Amino acid sequence: MAERENRGGNRRPREEAAPEFADRLVAINRVSKTVKGGKRFGFAALVVVGDQKGRVGFGKGKAKEVPEAIRKATEQAKRQMIRVALKDGRTLHHDVEGRHGAGRIVMRTAVAGTGIIAGGPMRAVFEMLGVQDVVSKSIGSSNPYNMIRATMDGLAKGQSPRNVAQRRGKKVADILRKDEAPAADAAPQAAEA
Repeated sequence: MAERENRGGNRRPREEAAPEFADRLVAINRVSKTVKGGKRFGFAALVVVGDQKGRVGFGKGKAKEVPEAIRKATEQAKRQMIRVALKDGRTLHHDVEGRHGAGRIVMRTAVAGTGIIAGGPMRAVFEMLGVQDVVSKSIGSSNPYNMIRATMDGLAKGQSPRNVAQRRGKKVADILRKDEAPAADAAPQAAEA
């Protein structure tokens, strides 16, 4: 019994030491249930949470009051976070497409200074992720739940050159085109020639 209490005691400081997350309320719905005496109203909230350094998650919560629904959604979003590799800490490594149900999202890398060109729910995901330059388009469903799920699906598909090189047993410089190769790798090759 003492061991269990000790383990639980070790978990709390880790949660407090975790990086502070930013959150964005994407959608809130008022839902009603008809009962014998009339209607009972509740609220459903959709929240996106991220550390703006490459981690993002979304959650949905339902409750009788709005603040409680937002709190539940935020907790769920923190539990379901994914890590996304960003190129230069500002954009995606390559163009990617995400799908969920009738929702389809196309995301493209962009040069510095482009900004976030995206619709409502997608913009929230990119801002919480820490992306600064991206061009995206929603094709299909405009339902915020499906748009966010499709965006997360696309982001999960994205891979960095480091991951691809590691999986294939090669160096990062071998995988990138010569014009994309890091300057540090290009300098020794120029010296050899």
